[in-house]
Amino acid sequence: MVILVSSCLCGEKCKYNGGDNKNEAVMTLCEREPHIKVCPEVLGGLSTPRVPAEIIGGSAQDVLQGNAKIYTKTGMDVTAAFLKGAERVVSLLEHYPIEKAILKAKSPSCGKGRIYDGHFKGCLIEGNGVTAQALMNKGIKVITEEELI
Repeated sequence: MVILVSSCLCGEKCKYNGGDNKNEAVMTLCEREPHIKVCPEVLGGLSTPRVPAEIIGGSAQDVLQGNAKIYTKTGMDVTAAFLKGAERVVSLLEHYPIEKAILKAKSPSCGKGRIYDGHFKGCLIEGNGVTAQALMNKGIKVITEEELI
């Protein structure tokens, strides 16, 4: 089995602000387990750093179905990049025996269970990121670094 892991959790500087979200528990797991590092936002063509983005007008499932959008804090529609990144990550399922993903909590791409509410004020709501939702739709178990014990 191969685990998908958010690149930022492995110390790669692909976070929206140019930093990382290095997590020692994730790093330790990656030393023991076969894994593939992914950053859906970068895979979708977004730069690092980039303006923060949030899902607006619905859920990740709504975005996947074309009924909601993802906008940056400055009002730019980046939905297509998020969808492309999710598609590229999901395409890995065709080539690797992936059953699980450890993704960055609260992210509009990778979050699971809670994401930011679309108002750019730091408020969380129930929901998933677009890539996390796309993976779950394919039967992949998704957890965040916050759930890794």
